Amino acid sequence: MAMEMTFVEDIWYFAAFSPEIKRAKMQHKTIAGHPIVIGRGEDGELFALRDICPHRAAPLSAGRINQNSVECPYHGWRFGFEDGQCLEIPSLCQGQKDPSDGIKVRAYPVREDGNLIWVYIAKDKKFSGTPPIDPPHFPAATMKPRLIERLKLDAHVDHAVIGLMDPAHVSFLHRQWWWRTGGSMHEKTKKFEPRNRGWTMASHKPSSNSLGYKLLGGTPITEICFQLPNIRTEHITVGKKTLLSFTAVTPIDEGHTEITQAFFTDFNIVKLLSPVIGLGVRTFLHQDGDIIKLQAECLKHDPNLMLVGDADMQARWYFALKKEWALAQAENRAFKNPVKTRTLSWRS
Repeated sequence: MAMEMTFVEDIWYFAAFSPEIKRAKMQHKTIAGHPIVIGRGEDGELFALRDICPHRAAPLSAGRINQNSVECPYHGWRFGFEDGQCLEIPSLCQGQKDPSDGIKVRAYPVREDGNLIWVYIAKDKKFSGTPPIDPPHFPAATMKPRLIERLKLDAHVDHAVIGLMDPAHVSFLHRQWWWRTGGSMHEKTKKFEPRNRGWTMASHKPSSNSLGYKLLGGTPITEICFQLPNIRTEHITVGKKTLLSFTAVTPIDEGHTEITQAFFTDFNIVKLLSPVIGLGVRTFLHQDGDIIKLQAECLKHDPNLMLVGDADMQARWYFALKKEWALAQAENRAFKNPVKTRTLSWRS
């Protein structure tokens, strides 16, 4: 199997949860190879700029907020939130030529929807204005994010995504008495259909061998979705109660990826058992991280990889989505979802 190890561009990437970006504060993020400083001004408005001062390459995120601008910690150069325009070079004396009008740092479109913050990564470094698409929208994300967990992997994002969507590994890598046991494997059949920039596993009752769902009581109905750029959600409902499991797989650079997991819910049992559930989430993430480390040693030898049967169909769809998205952008046309409605079966 040949993989085209590229990043998706001209699209919104998940950057942070709203409560993590405080007023008059900022932090560094690297997304798809782009060093970015994300912060809020004194008025609470978000901004996202390239996190490198064009003067002497100091990180702007190590500076401070000053008069609705970012002040570099090295020499005090200031850059406007909205367009990255250089506003001041403090070392200049009166009468000296001021080149600040011609100096900018790259400004990235940033948007807050509910408690999710998104940054638009355009292929064109000079892109400005309003992006032609909106970031993904999740109504449940207006609730407070809970049980936030992050894991950095020493792997290209493609390997991380394939591992995330692979249904066949759960019964082996994540075998736990409280979740799924080895003797509970059986054949599963699920209907998939295209949606947005990805696909959806149609609403269904969770597998009977996934014991964790029983904590919610009643008869849970779950819908699992994946869409570019690498957002997986599981929306579970029991009557009027809802739980959104949100997972973002964000490329840092060619060899590193960050997985972010959080829950948005009004289930009281989830709030009550947060410490226990959090332990389970961390266990799963670290199991994924450990196998990625082992896999990385084997990938150094550039082996041929295989995608076999229905269990690996979602991985094929992922590469088809990436290819079609890149072609649509290059040809300046509408994206045509290559996923077709299909029923898949596998043992897990």
